Amino acid sequence: MYTITGVTGHVGAVTAQEMLDRSAPVRAVVRDAAKGAALERRGAQAVVADFGDRAALAEALHGCDGAFVMLPTVPTGDDAEHRRLADSIAGAVGDSGVPHAVMLSSIGADLAEGTGPVRWLHHFENRLRETGVRLTALRSPHFQEKVETVLGAALDAGIYPVFGENADVPIPMIATRDVGKAAAAALLAPPATSEAVDLLAPEYTEREVAGRLAAVLGKPLQVVTIPQSGWIDTMLDAGLSAPLARELAALYDAEQRGLFHPRGDREHACTTGIDETLRHVVEAATGTPAP
Repeated sequence: MYTITGVTGHVGAVTAQEMLDRSAPVRAVVRDAAKGAALERRGAQAVVADFGDRAALAEALHGCDGAFVMLPTVPTGDDAEHRRLADSIAGAVGDSGVPHAVMLSSIGADLAEGTGPVRWLHHFENRLRETGVRLTALRSPHFQEKVETVLGAALDAGIYPVFGENADVPIPMIATRDVGKAAAAALLAPPATSEAVDLLAPEYTEREVAGRLAAVLGKPLQVVTIPQSGWIDTMLDAGLSAPLARELAALYDAEQRGLFHPRGDREHACTTGIDETLRHVVEAATGTPAP
């Protein structure tokens, strides 16, 4: 049996489906029993547990051969809240006795500070290691699906906002389906010892992404770079909470300063191109097939 958390999100959903496709028994952790119904129809067992409920989560993990865990972002949560949540999940892993955990982490999680919300994943990685579980930390770059956050501006105003001074810097961008596949593969073939795995992905500039998105939408998009002084106000105007806006601004600043580099124990190449992801995102948002 393998316990999968985050099954209603991009990565967890793919991980669970990949496991089921390989005839592996899956226990899906949900906060609402109704959300587990679709997975149960596909052969999974659904259990209800909240990440903040250490005892309930430990029970969901108990007796499993491996587990996929992740730290959710609480939009209004501060640093202390995210660390408490990481401690609760890691504590449940330790309490359950599960021998192997695959964790969704991020590039830059080797750094303790100066990385915005990535520093919570640094804390989470370390707390999991302290439990004695054999840990596979999948350090992911930016998700290709982050274009979802600017799709409204693209559709409504014909603009593609970029939080940075330069839209022509290539950065790796990974499809979440590739992350989920990597997680399932790690669960089914655990390493001999704990390891951090850098997920490598195709590189694109934000201007390239804007051009490819424009082609999918069938309309021109204007790339608008937002100076650092305007990052937080822009995000607040878009409806983000003040704590999350500050954290994302710190993340963008770390990127501009070039702090993020692969520093794990090994690398795993992911190859899905962004055009496929853009079509999926647009189809999901508009309900019409993308060209």
